[in-house]
Amino acid sequence: MSDTEGRLDPLAVLPRLMQLSTVLNRSHLGERAMEQAGLALDRPALTVIITLQMAGKPLRVGEIATRMQVVGPHVTRHLNALEKRDLVRRVADPDDQRARLIELTPEGAAAAGRYLQAILSWFSEAVADWSVEDQRTFGTLLNRFVDDLTARLSEVD
Repeated sequence: MSDTEGRLDPLAVLPRLMQLSTVLNRSHLGERAMEQAGLALDRPALTVIITLQMAGKPLRVGEIATRMQVVGPHVTRHLNALEKRDLVRRVADPDDQRARLIELTPEGAAAAGRYLQAILSWFSEAVADWSVEDQRTFGTLLNRFVDDLTARLSEVD
């Protein structure tokens, strides 16, 4: 028996990964969810409010940028527009009164919630016929794959 027998063949998986990427892009999933949620935002601004919603707490600009894997000024530009639309606001950091945190307003939290509900319902429907064990295994392995691939690619950069 060879060392590679039973192992993942990346060449066999690559076409499926490419197909998934194509499906996500061509289906305009993000745009459909924004439309369903009644949002008119560009993708980076949406990512800011989703990042805050998923964090469940106010964040510093630098932390938002880190989670989005972008630079701070990119986030600041979008925060200014989101603030004008009353979707986010700047608040004092209780640990450092000189620093500011960004938090969702009630309107921003509601918008993020509507968007996530649309996206999550489509994902849930896609695996609805899977066993609970298959769903759990998929989630675990997908998280692991993304984390490990991200780590490997950051080493290359």
